[in-house]
Amino acid sequence: MAPVGTDHKPAPLLVTADLPGDIFAWADGLRRAHFPPERNRLKAHVTLFHALPPSVEGELTRLLADLAAGNAPPQARVSGLMNLGRGTALSIDSPGMTALHSLIQQRMHGVMTPQDSQSLRLHITIQNKVSPQEARTLQAQLAPVIGERAFRFRGFELFAYEEGLWRLIRSFAFRG
Repeated sequence: MAPVGTDHKPAPLLVTADLPGDIFAWADGLRRAHFPPERNRLKAHVTLFHALPPSVEGELTRLLADLAAGNAPPQARVSGLMNLGRGTALSIDSPGMTALHSLIQQRMHGVMTPQDSQSLRLHITIQNKVSPQEARTLQAQLAPVIGERAFRFRGFELFAYEEGLWRLIRSFAFRG
């Protein structure tokens, strides 16, 4: 029997790619404008891993620190919109971040969820859990004005998923 106050499960770990301030502000503004407000509990983000086990926190921290120290900020670009079926996202192309994600996947092989084992589709969700028609309407509205935006990712961020919210554990800035 667990002692009183310790009966909760350890929090799964999430890894995101840290956006530069201008791209974050723009995407977060779109998210606030179009995400159902009752469900919008997070800021704009690019998720690399959704639910790694808390038991790998030490190894993952060392890996992210090493990758950030040894790599320059990867180039990226917002390339348009992504249809999520019941939502809309900004599609991101970044061969450099995709390669870093693959390295992390190799190291975390055997402990990842099926979702985290899949190929990476970089994106920033700006609308979710709406009807397919609402999503298509927003996509038609935004398509002519989104355009492409080049940027560089700033680093990685490691979070713990706690009761539907994310608690920042540590940030890792690219320095290579």
